[in-house]
Amino acid sequence: MELHIGNVRLENNIILGPMAGVCDLPFRLLCKEQGAGLVCMEMVSAKALMYNNRNTQELLTIDERERPVSLQLFGSDPEIMGTQAARLEERPFDILDLNMGCPVPKVVNNGEGSALMKNPKLAAEIAGACVRAINKPVTVKIRKGFNGDHLTAVELSKRLEDVGVSAITVHGRTRDQFYSGEADWDVIRRVKEAVGIPVIGSGDVTDGPTAKKMLDTTGVDGVMIARAARGNPWIFREVLHFLETGEEMERPSLEEKKETILRHSRMLCDFKGEYIAIREMRKHVAWYTAGMPGSAAFRGRINEMESLSQLEGMIEEFVNP
Repeated sequence: MELHIGNVRLENNIILGPMAGVCDLPFRLLCKEQGAGLVCMEMVSAKALMYNNRNTQELLTIDERERPVSLQLFGSDPEIMGTQAARLEERPFDILDLNMGCPVPKVVNNGEGSALMKNPKLAAEIAGACVRAINKPVTVKIRKGFNGDHLTAVELSKRLEDVGVSAITVHGRTRDQFYSGEADWDVIRRVKEAVGIPVIGSGDVTDGPTAKKMLDTTGVDGVMIARAARGNPWIFREVLHFLETGEEMERPSLEEKKETILRHSRMLCDFKGEYIAIREMRKHVAWYTAGMPGSAAFRGRINEMESLSQLEGMIEEFVNP
């Protein structure tokens, strides 16, 4: 179950994937407590770092309790990426991850994120520049391809291995698919067969059985869980339990859910201040309560929350009507 990425040892191979607007410090800590072998930070723009954008400082905050942690950088210029990687190296992250999979239009339109799947040569130059710039392991997150005409995952993976990348994460969808349709695990298997470095699979892992199925059918070294962890940090302990015992754990009790929502809210208030935190918690609370009796009506009320005390009262009332 343990996994080595370069000189970094992970206690297990179940990884929290990077999600912009979700994987801030409080959420990463909750997932770490539930057993995530590695937690990945929200992506940071190399250009924003170069221009000393104030908003990036919060994204770069790391707590010793969450380590090992992966810091994710994105950009399309090899020189800028290498320079900013070197600037970041003294920070207490363990692995530098390069985002070549983000499908968001404003990122893609700048030639960044999954746009790099159209240009494996440039993508490899960027990765090589970062590998040369720092001593920490460099990993890359890619997709199946950009679209049906650019299914470049296998070719790009070979190039990335050649320039010294320590591991590759493959999401089994093209950029055009975003997160729709079914993830193609076969392309993940083909990447694993094509390279000698660790490969991590991503896409459609929602619980213990799907994690085991991905490991068994693709031969990957690790599994990345992203969207299925939203409102569900317990997924990590559940997956690990299933992989160890073959049995599914009981889902968290209503009381545990309530306590986690409240704790998450307080941690976020401490980290970002109450005004911002409560507004950000609206989406988290919607994810935490999805599928619970009365959650659809409750979601409408969530968007009216404006203070921690109001949130606490609403959660208490929802759980114990």
